[in-house]
Amino acid sequence: MLKLPFLIAIDGPAGSGKGTVAKILSQKLDLNYLDSGAIYRLIALSSSKANINQDDARLITRHLSDVDIKFIDGQAFLNGIEVSEEIRAQEVGKIASKIAQHIEVRKQILELQRGFFYGRGLVAEGRDMTTVVFPNADLKIYLDASPKERAKRRYKQLISKGIDANITDLAEEIKARDRQDMERLYSPLLVAKTANVLNSDDLSIDQTVDKIILLLKDKH
Repeated sequence: MLKLPFLIAIDGPAGSGKGTVAKILSQKLDLNYLDSGAIYRLIALSSSKANINQDDARLITRHLSDVDIKFIDGQAFLNGIEVSEEIRAQEVGKIASKIAQHIEVRKQILELQRGFFYGRGLVAEGRDMTTVVFPNADLKIYLDASPKERAKRRYKQLISKGIDANITDLAEEIKARDRQDMERLYSPLLVAKTANVLNSDDLSIDQTVDKIILLLKDKH
């Protein structure tokens, strides 16, 4: 039995499977779920619609005060409109990655992210959940996978949606995204000292979830 409230924080690079794993964990354990990447994607979509320069941190942070972000039953809402599919567009992801470089933006949404930890607890996933947002999490996971494996997963995902893709190009995009995430000045992607590192290259989603649940049991 978990001693509630309980907080699981999961970090990892793009395509490592942390989103799917975190969502399943939250459902199995009946905890809240935070997809921090979706917050940046919502900001990216909103600022794009408002024709705001993605390099202008001051304008973006000012714009945030006019943006209403909500998650209801796993769906993302922007100013009352459901945009869960729209924020998953590749172009929105690229804008989100640039916006996430801005210290002012990251600082401004800290409290929004921390507000998801209430009730029974939370499973939070992102790039700086274990290091900046929830440094005192009860269980910290760094979920990794090779660029080749992540490109393969992304390729299958795009093809299944009828979107043309080139696996070599996807691998290069993933490597570029990794560099961007790991080299940013504020809250870069890194392995927290107390994090449990899991490589998901040869693991299914269910196997990864089971491994994390075993780690949970070891803590109790």
